[in-house]
Amino acid sequence: MVMSGEKPGPRTAAVGDAAAPPSSGAPMSLRERKKQLTYQAVSDAAIALFLERGFDQVSVAEIAAAADISKPTLFRYFPAKEDLALHRFADHEDESARVVAGRAEGESPLDALRRHYLDGLERRDPVTGLCDVPQVLAFHRLLYGTPSLVARLFAYQSRAEAALARALGDRAKDRLAAGQIVAVLRILSLENWQRISEGRSADQVYADAVEAAEQGFIQLRSGLEG
Repeated sequence: MVMSGEKPGPRTAAVGDAAAPPSSGAPMSLRERKKQLTYQAVSDAAIALFLERGFDQVSVAEIAAAADISKPTLFRYFPAKEDLALHRFADHEDESARVVAGRAEGESPLDALRRHYLDGLERRDPVTGLCDVPQVLAFHRLLYGTPSLVARLFAYQSRAEAALARALGDRAKDRLAAGQIVAVLRILSLENWQRISEGRSADQVYADAVEAAEQGFIQLRSGLEG
């Protein structure tokens, strides 16, 4: 899923490094805050170079030098080069699971996810694909124009699917439901980005995006609750 209410910019364009600690909502220690700042600084340096020259044209050694750390230190934070670009997706891996777990009493998981996604569209959340901020568009062009990043993104989506399945109950039917939900959210967001990449503004795409989302959740409901 392309990946919340972060302020638009290259770093938010959407959805992580596999080693980053998950966000639990609990206060972080000074050590954890420093660690997160290092993740942030290294990823920012990498993304800036990727946007300037292209993902394949930038070496890990150049990124380490730009971030003023050694290559071994960089790899302790980011196991793969692709994780440097996808660091922000880590914050969203369990987003759907958190929405389901935190839903109001009497609200179904699908209703909670629908509400959350429609709210993201209204806020022009980069994760919904409905964001025309230039830096976000540049990041998305980098992401979808780099096969290795697209391939790596599926690992993040698999973890999102697993987290959602656990929130739903982690039975076989819950894992099947999570796969369908994550697929629908991914397709909706990708189609929003594609429309905007063709030159339309987020405001112009908004009504179509809402209609497509409503249709997607109707199809999910008929399949999962029918």
